[in-house]
Amino acid sequence: MRVVLADRRELFYRGLAGLLEPEVAVVGQATDGLGAFEQAQLCLPDVLLMDTDLPVLTGFEVCARVKEALPNVRVLMLSDSGAEADLIASVRAGASGYLLKDSSVREVIDAVNVVANGQSLFSAAVAITMLEQSQAEPSPALPQLTDREMQVLRLVATGGANRDIARDLFISENTVKNHVRNILEKLRLHSRMEAVLYAVRQKLVELPS
Repeated sequence: MRVVLADRRELFYRGLAGLLEPEVAVVGQATDGLGAFEQAQLCLPDVLLMDTDLPVLTGFEVCARVKEALPNVRVLMLSDSGAEADLIASVRAGASGYLLKDSSVREVIDAVNVVANGQSLFSAAVAITMLEQSQAEPSPALPQLTDREMQVLRLVATGGANRDIARDLFISENTVKNHVRNILEKLRLHSRMEAVLYAVRQKLVELPS
């Protein structure tokens, strides 16, 4: 797995690089957003792992540029911030995952692999924070999803790839893709990651304590 790291603190990303290897090959490093984008263009990594708070270009701006110019490069945010606004901004920019910096090395390595395989992921700590922030808010009525669409949504929210969902539900991958497309259309969402956030906020999935 090939990764580019970006963080404003050189000591942090160099230390993280040493901890990730040899399971993850760190092929590029940067201390600002423009450098992160240039390294992604040069190295074409599987995953760009970066902070949201970068100088020159923010992580959100870099993510949007990467998704437009390098659609095969997945973006995984690694941030100090557990604020829902930052998570939502990351999702809207096209990030495939969001972790907090207090995650273990094992969690980061696993997240890199999950995101590189086309799945969506964010840390349980972030999800729990989101739930706590929304406890006092009344949940809007759920759009009319079919029972099968609800099954697929729950599996997407727990990180299931299309092939895994197809296997679990004994349907084809194409059928899963159709269900996911219908879910996004009905919920007026734009990505699987947004579907994950929706499922968490609607308490459709159980989170680890």
